[in-house]
Order: sequence, then structure tokens, then C-alpha cells
Amino acid sequence: MRVSREAAREYHAILPKDRAASMFDSNLQQTQDRKAIAERQQDLAARVARLAPVDGVHQSAVASLALIRASMPTLCMPTVYQPCLAVVVQGRKRIVLNDEVLHYDALNYLVVSVTLPVLGQVIEACAEHPYLCLRFNLDLDEIARLLLELGDRGAPPIAADRGLYVASMGEPLLDAVLRLVKLLDTPDDVPVLAPVIQREIYYRVLRGELGQRLVDLAAGDGSNHRIVRAIEWLKQRYTTPLRIEALADAVHMSPSALHHRFKAVTAMSPLQYQKHLRLHEARRLMFADGIECATAGHRVGYESASQFSREYRRLFGAPPRVEIARLRETGVVA
Repeated sequence: MRVSREAAREYHAILPKDRAASMFDSNLQQTQDRKAIAERQQDLAARVARLAPVDGVHQSAVASLALIRASMPTLCMPTVYQPCLAVVVQGRKRIVLNDEVLHYDALNYLVVSVTLPVLGQVIEACAEHPYLCLRFNLDLDEIARLLLELGDRGAPPIAADRGLYVASMGEPLLDAVLRLVKLLDTPDDVPVLAPVIQREIYYRVLRGELGQRLVDLAAGDGSNHRIVRAIEWLKQRYTTPLRIEALADAVHMSPSALHHRFKAVTAMSPLQYQKHLRLHEARRLMFADGIECATAGHRVGYESASQFSREYRRLFGAPPRVEIARLRETGVVA
């Protein structure tokens, strides 16, 4: 079909205006989306601040959900993270895994998919604007069941580099988190509605920008799931001498493949991981239970008190007695 010159000129004259209108609509939509996210974020911060009125960890009516508040920056403290989803509502925190550092703040979330010994520090907080965080314990079995239902709609499995990562929070995930926190004001609804919303939160994380990194760790096969089993094996036997061959046999991997994948997920070797578990447990025994340092070292598997003191100082920055005394003086423990 032939087009007249007049019609062609009219088409080209109109086209830029259409593009400008399209760009205007797109920018308007982005502005509205940002405003909606900001409003939800403010609502969430106000609710968490009310539900956690003093510093510390506050367990909620939802068994898997805890609310955390800190009114000032904290020391860089060693702790052992269990599988969880941590959503920073206000303030800023950093996590150190060996020599790797991750920062996350409001509208970001941290996923820890395996048990990991780390260093944690709140770096932005004050009395007027305290650090506020939500911590959801992850149920990897429930996530695995969800993956089976999703089938091809789930995130494609890949070899995850680490058992923790930080991702930005989209509006659908923020909306689900806000609805779960709102549910705390109606505790009679929690038994029925909380599992539904938690399942949606898992779904949103799996469909998020880095959700595929959680898939292989929750799935029932694959090398990364074997690393999850290796970690559980170490947690149950951390007080006994480690034989890599026995651990490799237990999870059906060769020693070299086990070492490679274990370090990829945890940033440390199985032997280093076991050592961290021992030292963290000894620290808990001394601080919480008042166990004398030599006894604590022996309980977690050290035959030499001097070796225990040396490795404790290397990890925590001071000998056991000195570091525990500092904790008792400051009242700060991770």
C-alpha cells in the first residue's frame, strides 16, 4: 500500500510526541512505585519500632519471626547464623564471613541458607532512628516442597557461591513482609494466616533477583545440598577429631570435591568450619553458663589448653578470660 507524502510527514510529526508521552507515563509509574514502597517502608518501620520498644531480640507470636532493635552502633561481634532471612527495616549492618564483607540496609535483605559462623556489626543506628530488623528462620524443607510445586516456574538451579547473600527488596516481597508484621496485632489470626504469608515470602525470595542461589541448597539433590548435609554432620560431631574421608563418605562426595564445594558455600574449609563451631560454643559456655575457660575448651574438643587459648585469641581478638570479661562489662554478646 502506498502512503502519501502528507500522511508520512504527519506520522513522523506525531511519533516523537507519542514517545514523549510514553516516557512521561513510564516516569510517572516509577515515581508512583517509589512512593508506594516508601509508604510501606515507613509503615513497617513504625510497626517494628512499636513492637520492639527496647533494644534486643524480641520473639514474636509467629514462631519463626523475631524483631531486633539497637539504638546505637555495636561492636563487631562473632556469632553463628542459622538459616534465616534478615530484613533490615531501618539502619545499616555489615557481616564479615572470613575476609568477605557484606553491607545491607533498609529495602535490602540477607539470606543465610546454611549455618555459618560470621562477624556482625550494626554500623548505623541512633536513639531517634534505631536499627530495626526482622529475622525469619528458614524452613528448607518447606522451601523444597514449594520448589516441587513450582516445577519449571521456579528459579533455575545453579551452583551457589556462598551460603549467604544480599539482595534488594521489591514491592511484592515488602508487601508480604508488612502483612506478616500487621498480623502480630491480631494474634488470633496468626495460626491460620501466618503460614500462608510465610509461604508467599519464600516464593517472593525464590522469584527474586538472587533466588536461584537458594534453590540448589534447598533441593534434595546436587552438590550444594550435600554441603548442607556435611554441615549438619559437623554440627553433630564438632567435638571429635575430623577425618575428611569419613565426612566425604557420609555425604557421598570425593574428598577433593567436598573441599572445593564446602569452601565455595562457606568461605572456609571443613576443618576451619569445625574450629569455628568449637570456639563459638566454648564462648557460649563461658559467657552464658559460667564455665571456666580450660573446662570449656576441653568440652568442645580441645586437648591442649594453650592451643585452645591461642586459637580463641586468633578468632575473637583476645584470650578467653579477657574477652569474656569484656563481654560481661559491656553486656554485649552477638
